[in-house]
Amino acid sequence: MMIGGPLLIALLPGVLILVLTWLFRKMKWNKVIRMAPSILTLITAAVLFYIGYVEVRGFEGAGYLFLSVFLLLFAVASYIVAKKPVR
Repeated sequence: MMIGGPLLIALLPGVLILVLTWLFRKMKWNKVIRMAPSILTLITAAVLFYIGYVEVRGFEGAGYLFLSVFLLLFAVASYIVAKKPVR
């Protein structure tokens, strides 16, 4: 449950970010705009990591750390989708 809870919480915004990035790529928008969701997710993951490591600590802080790691994985996937060349 310690890992499953943050994973399930990160799935909704992660899938939303991937779909948003895919739509931006499909609409052939500028690369900076296509990368915006991944950059914002990266910032969010960094803030959650800070909160979990510095502010909360302990087992509750570990939940924040796991959540930030899963959001970081979705941010990397979104970045890869955004960097693909548009056909």
